[in-house]
Amino acid sequence: MDERARILLKSLIEHYIVDGQPVGSRTLSQYSRLDLSPATIRNVMANLEEHGLIAHRHTSSGRVPTPRGYRLFVDSLLTVQPLEAGEASQMQGALVAQEPRQVLAKAAGLLSELSSFAGVVSTQRRGGTFRHIEFLRLSARRVLLILVSPEGDVHNRMLQLDRDYTPSTLNEAANYINAHYAGIGFDEIRRRLGTELAELRRDISALMQRAIDAGREAVEDDSDKMLIAGSSNFVGIPDFADDMARLKQLFSLFEQRTDLLQLMDASARASGVQIYIGGESELVPMEELSIVIAPYKADGKVVGTLGVIGPTRMAYQRMIPMVDITARLVSSALDAGRE
Repeated sequence: MDERARILLKSLIEHYIVDGQPVGSRTLSQYSRLDLSPATIRNVMANLEEHGLIAHRHTSSGRVPTPRGYRLFVDSLLTVQPLEAGEASQMQGALVAQEPRQVLAKAAGLLSELSSFAGVVSTQRRGGTFRHIEFLRLSARRVLLILVSPEGDVHNRMLQLDRDYTPSTLNEAANYINAHYAGIGFDEIRRRLGTELAELRRDISALMQRAIDAGREAVEDDSDKMLIAGSSNFVGIPDFADDMARLKQLFSLFEQRTDLLQLMDASARASGVQIYIGGESELVPMEELSIVIAPYKADGKVVGTLGVIGPTRMAYQRMIPMVDITARLVSSALDAGRE
């Protein structure tokens, strides 16, 4: 494209993101500030449409961006805007050292609040090990297993046992597990159980077997691998609010989460902020969605991703620095929490 085509495409997309209405040649002439005749602008728009960058919507004379147009805009025409000072201060004040799950939940909430869309965080990928466990006797034959992951996440599992255990027996079993198995993968622990536990008292062996099985279930549970905040915001977004079928599809996506988890896991292998535009990326499960994602780290290693899910008509120039800064702040908070 020549320079005037680039300027007109950039102007059209920026205007459409703000207004949400198809952009005509007269509006584009005023907004782009180019000294071009309406006929010239219409010719340029026709060329942009021929290249699949803009399209007609229904019978309107105006044009709207296509996924391909958004991609070109994001990759080469976008001018990123710094966050407002108040927003940056709000994020720094909220994302401080604390329990990892709290940091990630606050990050999802902040991204939703600042973007007015949905904030999403994939929780830290675990290596199938634990740092520490405890048993808490609740009643006869009911024991609470408390497992702390290497990242500091706490998981609780209720154990319904075949017999009653005294607090001293529970403490003895927990001490043995922590001393011999902390930091070892559950698969390896299960391999060792057959021979090592045979040397222990039978009652403690049974308890430890139940604890290891429950601990493995806890760290492999998919139900808590993603945090989503602000999904209800889509009810008020015109791009979705007027189409009940589209809203149902969207909420089904948030409920099932499998497609989103696959996309976020793929993003963890990339560096920096990644932008996925529906209709252009097969990873995005809905054509009308765009997702801005960045990986976050702990101890210098990528352990998850976070970002904003919104309509393709989103202010990318604002979402990119928002997601980037959030990822950096989360990484710092997680590292500080480990010290």
